[in-house]
Amino acid sequence: RDAIRRMGGDPKRINPLQPVDLVIDHSVQVDSFGSSESFRRNVELEFQRNRERYAFLRWGQQAFNNFRVVPPGTGIVHQVNLEYLASVVFQKDEDGKRIAYPDTLVGTDSHTTMINGLGVLGWGVGGIEAEAAMLGQPVSMLIPEVVGFKITGQLPEGATGTDLVLTVTQMLREKGVVGKFVEFYGRGLASLPLATRATIGNMSPEYGATMGFFPVDAETLRYLRFTGRSEESVELVERYCKAQGLFRTDDTPDPLFSDTLELDLADVKPSIAGPRRPQDRVPLAASKTEWRRSLASMVDESTDWDTVKVEGWLTGEEPDRGADGLGSLTARTKVQENGHSFDLGHGSVIIAAITSCTNTSNPEVMLGAGLLAKKAVERGLQRKPWVKSSLAPGSKVVTDYLEEAGVAPYLDALGFQTVGYGCTTCIGNSGPVAEPISAAVHDSNLVAVAVLSGNRNFEGRINPDVRANYLASPPLVVAYALAGTMDIDFATEPVGQDQDGQPVFLRDIWPTQQEISEAIQNSVRSEMFRQQYGAVFEGDETWRALDVPSGELYAWDPQSTYVKNPPYFDDMTREPAPLQDINGARVLVMVADSVTTDHISPAGNISATSAAGQYLIERGIERADFNSYGSRRGNHEVMMRGTFANIRLRNQMAPGTEGGLTQHVPCNEQMSIFDAAERYKSEGVPTLVLAGKEYGSGSSRDWAAKGPMLLGIRAVIAESYERIHRSNLVGMGVLPLQYRAGETRESLGLTGRESFAISGIAEDLAPGKTVTVTATGDDGSTKTFQAVVRIDTPVELDYYRHGGILQYVLRQLVAQ
Repeated sequence: RDAIRRMGGDPKRINPLQPVDLVIDHSVQVDSFGSSESFRRNVELEFQRNRERYAFLRWGQQAFNNFRVVPPGTGIVHQVNLEYLASVVFQKDEDGKRIAYPDTLVGTDSHTTMINGLGVLGWGVGGIEAEAAMLGQPVSMLIPEVVGFKITGQLPEGATGTDLVLTVTQMLREKGVVGKFVEFYGRGLASLPLATRATIGNMSPEYGATMGFFPVDAETLRYLRFTGRSEESVELVERYCKAQGLFRTDDTPDPLFSDTLELDLADVKPSIAGPRRPQDRVPLAASKTEWRRSLASMVDESTDWDTVKVEGWLTGEEPDRGADGLGSLTARTKVQENGHSFDLGHGSVIIAAITSCTNTSNPEVMLGAGLLAKKAVERGLQRKPWVKSSLAPGSKVVTDYLEEAGVAPYLDALGFQTVGYGCTTCIGNSGPVAEPISAAVHDSNLVAVAVLSGNRNFEGRINPDVRANYLASPPLVVAYALAGTMDIDFATEPVGQDQDGQPVFLRDIWPTQQEISEAIQNSVRSEMFRQQYGAVFEGDETWRALDVPSGELYAWDPQSTYVKNPPYFDDMTREPAPLQDINGARVLVMVADSVTTDHISPAGNISATSAAGQYLIERGIERADFNSYGSRRGNHEVMMRGTFANIRLRNQMAPGTEGGLTQHVPCNEQMSIFDAAERYKSEGVPTLVLAGKEYGSGSSRDWAAKGPMLLGIRAVIAESYERIHRSNLVGMGVLPLQYRAGETRESLGLTGRESFAISGIAEDLAPGKTVTVTATGDDGSTKTFQAVVRIDTPVELDYYRHGGILQYVLRQLVAQ
């Protein structure tokens, strides 16, 4: 609005043209846990830290039309959408007629795909693309292949929906579905509750698909009625979908697909996934063995542990203390904390979190966790004192049915009190672990573990004190909190001892499917949904009491460290400048495969020693008030300093290091990536990123593109991209290039020290065009290769010509 006014336009032209719902759900942190006061304390801190942001959002609520805000403390966006916002079939009046049409959705969280479980065509996009869509721009994409995933049979006793989700994720990653749609079909769908379908849809980014779709059927209608939708709207969904041929029954012929795969639900086994990626499924029966193998590689990546005398230990046997090299793998350290004395070692579980968006829409696994907690407490078991435990439900309905089932007191007794309603540990808002535990982990260089019921476990995401992260069902999260270690075989080793000193095994406290079904039937009711969502947009007293600025233009505070006017439109002209080739570019970042948006975009904790931390300290912000990168995403100065600052980033321009370091070429001085970027900009030198496969996988973080653009990065050359990140790069005017098939940085002999020229941009740039890249070494030698322009559509080319999607939209609005 400020920019269009500067260019002579009407600020009111900047207004959402599509219905927009904003759910505030990523700001609460787990500062307090294990107490009945935890929820209140965390909410108080959330409002203290985010008051300025929340006032900004309240301003937007009154300044824009067609825009609703769900206040903080309500639930996770995907669950609120699933339980309340989504309609499945939209209605509108047009030319005196009532028109019905399918509900579709784009959301600024990659796990928007959770709504696919309800039969809604929806997927995640970057915030940049969503902002353009709000202003009337189409969502541009290549027509995808559709992979059919046939489901047959029923889940066996002891297997949960989470185990199914991890199995599906592994299968589809192996299949290769990046950029494709996945549709689930087959008679086995009839046995899958909608909450389980939604969880499978939620994990679409983890298996790489644009979405994982479940068609509308009788279960969809049951869920809509159950969650309090009106009978009129449910009848419309049924009649419309049947009339349009969109309603599935067991007699529906199998659709035609580009490709297919199949799973018999009877083959699903209890599982976890980790320690670094959600697709790395580990059968629970093999978890101890696989943990030890993972640990060996983490402790010493240079040692071939299979060749030293520790093979028995690696495969789960009791350790041979005399074995060469075993000492570093079995080290223990003594800790005193809060009146407890205990030993910590590799594999100690220091975080156990039932976190919000993936599983907490599913009463089966939530009540399963509650029943397991009940049995554990009745046997006298307690969580280990070094475990930071938390429960962050996806909606307040979860609290209602846990209380109604009578299991909430038992979860509380094990330290799983509700800490907030929103995305917590899974996004990196896990809060700090106790200082003595943190010190022991770092002083002894321990590989500590987090177990969470979320969907992401990438390096450096969950907590800076944790190096191994495992995804698990909520009941297993409770089990690992009781055991306190990843180094356990639940089949043969007890999770603890009862009041009489007798061993208690996981099988002794694991609830049966009948017990879970009875708990669901007796405790989850439609009235809960109607009551909790009756005033969903009102918020609590603190939200309503915020001092909100007014007016069509926002009154920027130049002293703010939360909300600053970004420089995207500074010095913008009415017509875009002609495209230019890139010359004399240097490599700022050079990385291997599977670098995620968590590695690129600022997320989670802000370190006091980081460039972002120093920026805040210089402005008088105390360490305790740093908050998270996610909460400070409205300040580009913080975010650009945190770009590529992930503590687990391995930038090969600074070999042997972890974190946001690089080497300035040609002076060979090692410095932070931010400082190097600033120096290159002052020298007038453009910069590049060289990457491997699956660059930008993970969350749909627009700051993974905004940050690099602000650092002066002009292009990325990678072997392959995840869909959303590639789109975001184009949307911010950063050119995504791809090596030709069979070529890599290594095969081309690139070291990253070369000076790069990219020709073919200035003339006749087109989607999929091949451009020429010339790399000149220190000795003057050159390497020339071809790269494919990953601008995929003509609309994206228009965005790139204008310097980005927002610049394109602004110029169109000014010209109208």
